[in-house]
Amino acid sequence: MPAPAPAPLSSACAMLRRRLLGTLRTRGGGSSVSRWTSPGHEERPKGYLFNRTPLPPGQSRTWEDWELPCYITSFLTIVILGVGLNAKPDFTIETWAHEKALERLKMENLGLASSGSNESD
Repeated sequence: MPAPAPAPLSSACAMLRRRLLGTLRTRGGGSSVSRWTSPGHEERPKGYLFNRTPLPPGQSRTWEDWELPCYITSFLTIVILGVGLNAKPDFTIETWAHEKALERLKMENLGLASSGSNESD
């Protein structure tokens, strides 16, 4: 026979459920005012991107004050990062070790070439 659920646990669950149900956001506009909605907001979306209705034919959208500086700054950031990151010097340990290995090989080849020329004399 399973043991009954302890009373404190069930009462705590019931209290938590009551507190959460009151604060849940209702979709589609509930009848009560909550912290997510306020009077004056639309109840349902219009179905357009960013909730903007399309302009009449022949009329163009005007830019807002923040758009031009934002676009210019974004473009310049991409250009500066693209050029700067591609032109940075290579200071990795692998490159340093490769250069040192090439120097050692060159020194060994010079050493062998000079000792080989002394033996032929």
